[in-house]
Amino acid sequence: MPTHASRRRAVPILAASLLLAASASSLAHGPTRQKVTEKVTIEAPADAVWAKVKNFNGLKDWHPAVADSPADKGNAEGSVRTLKLKDGGTLVEALESYDDAHKKYSYRAKDGGALPVTNYTSTLSVVADGGKSVVEWRGAFYRGYPNNDPPPDRNDEAALKAVTGVYRGGLGNLKKMMESK
Repeated sequence: MPTHASRRRAVPILAASLLLAASASSLAHGPTRQKVTEKVTIEAPADAVWAKVKNFNGLKDWHPAVADSPADKGNAEGSVRTLKLKDGGTLVEALESYDDAHKKYSYRAKDGGALPVTNYTSTLSVVADGGKSVVEWRGAFYRGYPNNDPPPDRNDEAALKAVTGVYRGGLGNLKKMMESK
């Protein structure tokens, strides 16, 4: 039977063991889900802006990095589009939801493709703000390298930078196009 003194010595050893186990497990966690939201206000009516962005196969018409964006079923849920980028990269995305009345659609990348991401989902929406429009493009994803110690080109920072660049480039060009009419 343990004595009172031996139990007192066991308490700090147990506490140290628990602390060590907790810190080791925090070092072993995998990647965390990243999120990017970009918005732009455009001096144009929401219906006009939506008309420009609403076609799932029409990204080539307003995003400066996209050379082609055919979609096999247009705006029907389940439609698959293959983005051919001007720099030669490709992305394959599937339309998950489409709401013309609320000027919004969501899609999921089949794989990261040209972006250093995995499990990428995104939503594009247009909301009226008086005679102006607010376009929001938001996405959630994991970095391209799922294990610990990712290489610099596939870590969280690279994923955030790439997706932010895609959104800002597209929204900036859309604003310029719509406001120059």
